[in-house]
Amino acid sequence: MDDFIRVTGARLHNLRNVSLSLPKNKLVVLTGLSGSGKSTLAFDTLHREGQRQYLESLGMVTGFVSKPAVDSITGLSPSISVDQHLTNRSPRSTVGTVTEVFTYLRLLWSRIGVRPCPGCGKDIPPSHADGAEADEDAEAGQRPCPHCSTPVPELVMGSFSFNKPAGACPACTGLGEVIRPDVRRLVDDDKSVAQGAVNGWNAKFTDWSLPVLRAAAGHYGFTFDVDTPLGELDDRQRDLLLHGVESPEFRRHFPATDPPATVVAGRFEGVATALLRRYNDRADDPEYRERAERQGLVKQPCGECDGTRLGAAARAVTVHGLTVVEATRLALTELADWLGGLRERSAEDEWPLVEPVVADLVERARRLLDVGVGYLTLAQATPSLSAGETQRLRLAALLGSGLTGVLYVLDEPTIGLHPSDTARLVDVLRRLRDLGNTVLVIEHDLDVLRAADHVVDVGPGAGRDGGRIVAEGTPEEVARTAGSPTGAYLSGRTPQPVSRGRGDGATALVIRGARAHNLKNLTVRIPLGRLVTVTGPSGSGKSTLLLDILDRAARRRFNGAGEQPGEHDGIDGWEHLGKIVTVDQEPVSRMPRSNAATYGEVFTPIREVFAARSKGVLTAGHFSFNTAGGRCERCEGAGVLSVHMHFLPAVEVRCPSCRGRRFRPEVLGVRYEGYDIAQVLAATVDEALEVFREVPAVAARLRRMADVGLGYLPLGQPAPTLSGGEAQRLKLAKELGRRAAGRTLYVLDEPTTGLHAADTARLLGVLQRLVDAGHSVVTIEHNVDVMRASDWLIDLGPVGGSGGGRVMAEGAPGKVLFPERTH
Repeated sequence: MDDFIRVTGARLHNLRNVSLSLPKNKLVVLTGLSGSGKSTLAFDTLHREGQRQYLESLGMVTGFVSKPAVDSITGLSPSISVDQHLTNRSPRSTVGTVTEVFTYLRLLWSRIGVRPCPGCGKDIPPSHADGAEADEDAEAGQRPCPHCSTPVPELVMGSFSFNKPAGACPACTGLGEVIRPDVRRLVDDDKSVAQGAVNGWNAKFTDWSLPVLRAAAGHYGFTFDVDTPLGELDDRQRDLLLHGVESPEFRRHFPATDPPATVVAGRFEGVATALLRRYNDRADDPEYRERAERQGLVKQPCGECDGTRLGAAARAVTVHGLTVVEATRLALTELADWLGGLRERSAEDEWPLVEPVVADLVERARRLLDVGVGYLTLAQATPSLSAGETQRLRLAALLGSGLTGVLYVLDEPTIGLHPSDTARLVDVLRRLRDLGNTVLVIEHDLDVLRAADHVVDVGPGAGRDGGRIVAEGTPEEVARTAGSPTGAYLSGRTPQPVSRGRGDGATALVIRGARAHNLKNLTVRIPLGRLVTVTGPSGSGKSTLLLDILDRAARRRFNGAGEQPGEHDGIDGWEHLGKIVTVDQEPVSRMPRSNAATYGEVFTPIREVFAARSKGVLTAGHFSFNTAGGRCERCEGAGVLSVHMHFLPAVEVRCPSCRGRRFRPEVLGVRYEGYDIAQVLAATVDEALEVFREVPAVAARLRRMADVGLGYLPLGQPAPTLSGGEAQRLKLAKELGRRAAGRTLYVLDEPTTGLHAADTARLLGVLQRLVDAGHSVVTIEHNVDVMRASDWLIDLGPVGGSGGGRVMAEGAPGKVLFPERTH
């Protein structure tokens, strides 16, 4: 039996006819600069071919799973991938639902839950007569209260599910939040309707709406002056404009009058009512819903359930004094402790009923703690998780599968993980390996590299300068390999970054009394004109401090918008700043037609270059794949067609008309420096920078993208496929191109996500130049190189969750990272 996975002649994307042998049943790490070809080799070649060969062995049709460009791959096992892309963005999905821990908690509460009787108020003990609570879809029957005989529903699992009518809060249908219009953003009280007071109404729609408003007012016997500023309207006029003739808000003024029958007669829907209706009708269009929220809708915790998602009856049930809501709000570490003490607190006749449930819960909680997410709560919504957290949740599920002989492919599982938690993650990877699996990890973390059985360094550069194997072997062998960028860092040949020693500063932002979430009434001083890093274990309060408190307060101060600031006493020092720029890891867009070129605002000047090259025959619009004229109309510029597979997911195939090139032949016939417009979209940032080096409007934007470590990124890569780190760096590049308004504070959320140590050094150069120009940079970061290069560190901890939220240390890196040197 061959103990190796042997790859011969891999040529996909930038791979240069790569051949290598990977040992099976080992922990193998692929590393290299961003864009060097690691993901192409791991996911697009090994994982895809492993899936294809497995499906083929089952006799299934594999025509929709194309074979990668490789001569041969032998020794493959069925593969499972764990990448960085969040697939479940449903607002109904939580940590508890995706891990199934909440499912078992519901079973526990339905078996031994105690609740007050709605009639007499006395506690009703649990009933275990029919075992219906074990059935997810069981309907609750009735039973009499043992004290007063009031009929009460039996407790079943569905009684505690916010995704079922029996358990969901009726006001928010189990979402925990409601959408409300923010009138301050929806209309401008200083303007009249005719002057454009309604946000989102263009001139044409305004002209159409004016006679309808007048007719509606006339129907009820009053006038609506469209030239009067909204701030001067009375309650009837204002409720008509905002809520419409059928709303309770307006009908309270005329309860006995029926609304007009037609729009012409005055059946006006209302600005806020119409926006809410369209928002609900477009539930499957996240782009539209985001625009609606920017226009004037805000999400607020449900007042009925206080954001808990559950109805009043479910919220009242307790197990040993704890409600299911309180259980889901505990950090997983605290929940594990509570579960561990149930045996001692349970009665002798009660424990046999719940012992199997508790045993399963304890095991699931232990796996979650092992992968380093013990600070999370079961109530946290899945869409709010980072890419690293999502990946570690999946990793915890894999630990419980018991599969052997599998190829696991993981994409940077240390993302968002504090260095103190890395050793625990390495243990998890080794446990997967010791079960008899091959664990293939894309990773840059030096601690993970040193723990690997086998390391493959892909490079030496990115894009066309990558795609080769520059070193492979044990970590020690790679460290000794000359010409290996990773080996230079492993061996210490490349010196570690050092702080520029700017130290504290005369001016600072001071956040006073921060107590949102798990913060313990902190007062934190952030020196200005410095590179400041806020670090600490995952869940220690870093994001709460900078994103929930500082960013929200800044948006209200500088932009006059945003949510109420987090729980804190105040922030001093705003007078030293002219602007704040917050760059987080949220997707730049969820629309496949948005890409790095369009978001980075580089595609418009590129299209103008091609239009000029056509000598007036074509306009810049002809070179857009989003508008008719020059695009291929068969695929409408997408380059692919979606083929419905009836009972299987739809499959995208290359457009037969344009062969995936998106444009009409006459458009593709125009070239610049030997490139047509489709080839430009396929080129990387570094390649395009060379092509357009003589076009300042293009070159400047591309150079900023390259400076933040995106030189390997294809210009046409769809925005939804960007990782969180790539999306953040793309936002940063765009912000760097804007004119600074006085002294700017840049707030960054782990900007080194996905970066090799060499790329991190390049990004640090950009951040240092911002500080040298008089601006301030504060980052949330776990990367030790960034900590070393900072002027000031703020360390939160000592752990995540409720045990965190304290300032453990602050000062220069030498004082915080190496305190023994100060003695």
